[in-house]
Formats: sequence, structure tokens, C-alpha cells
Amino acid sequence: MDRDSGGRFYRATVRVLALTGLLFLLVTFTPCVSWYATWLERPWADYQGDVLVIVSAAQPNSGVMDISTYWRCFMGVVYYREHPYKEVVVSGQGAAQGMKDFFVLNGIPAERILVDNEATNTRENALNTAKLLTGVSGRIVLVTSDVHLFRARRAFAKAGIHVSASPVPDVLKRASDFSVRSGLFVTEIRETASIAYYWFHGWI
Repeated sequence: MDRDSGGRFYRATVRVLALTGLLFLLVTFTPCVSWYATWLERPWADYQGDVLVIVSAAQPNSGVMDISTYWRCFMGVVYYREHPYKEVVVSGQGAAQGMKDFFVLNGIPAERILVDNEATNTRENALNTAKLLTGVSGRIVLVTSDVHLFRARRAFAKAGIHVSASPVPDVLKRASDFSVRSGLFVTEIRETASIAYYWFHGWI
């Protein structure tokens, strides 16, 4: 490598490091993570309805429910106690049975819970839920994390299910901790890529 090439490489490296540092400061010390999560969850509605649908965030790890899935289920229980639904749908491969068990342990009748243990992504959550709810009428309430709501609502609409979406403030609550904002930012970037992927394939 000659001197000119070495100088260009050095300057490019410095610029990349400077931009990385600037991005880290922006993400950590400004509310941009919360702003984007708020944008992704809008518009949202209340949880009054006839059918409650909750999708998992990830498969269990060593038999333990994923934290985002837990918060979705927790809020589902809170909503059910305030306004009992005729039916509850839990969807997500490897997670749905544990979600059902969580609801039953919290007093929700097992016979009201429909289980989809096959869906591996949001599109399959929507398609499989549509099959489970064939012939079911009434207002359908979808509960999922704030950053997931934009994609989930549209995927369900594409599958023929028009939902009233009620977000769980997952990222919004955790973003109050400065130390985890960079990780939440990565979550938002990943979700943005998923939105683009779904849009490209005509799934939303």
C-alpha cells in the first residue's frame, strides 16, 4: 500500500469511526428510539372487542417464554380481566402452547383459547389466525409490541382480518434505560428491514 492509499484508508476509517460514535451518541442520549417506536405503533385503538389475538415474539429459550412474548401475554390477561373476550387466539410456533398455559393459569377458560402452534413469522400468524377465525364475527383486537404493530396490522389486513390494534409499550418502556437504547435501536432497524421485506413481497 503506497502513502496516498494509506492516507485515504486512514481518513475513511476516521470518518467511519466518527459517524459510528455520533450515531451512538444520538441513539443513547436523544429520544429518537422512543420517537420511532411511537410512530410504528400508530394508529392504535382500545382493547374492547370480541376476540383477542396475541402473537409470540420468539420461540422459548430453554423452555422459558421470551420476554416480549411474556409482556404481550401479561397485557392480554389484564385486558381479558377488564373485558372478557368470547375467544382468545395465541399464535407462534413453539410458543403458543406456553402462551395458552399462561392464560389458563391466570384464570382464562381453556375452552375459549384457540392455538396456532405452526406460525413461524408474522405473515403466518395472520394466515393461520384467519383460518382459526373462519366464521367468527365481532371486533378482533390484536395485541403485540409497539415496534411490531405497523407490520402486524398490515399483514393481518392482507390476510383478510381487519384488527383493532392495541400495542404493548415494549420498546417505549425499556427505552427509559440509557444502557439498552443501542440494542433497542438495532431491534428497530431489524423491524424496518422486515417491513421493507414484507412490502417487497406484497405481504403488507
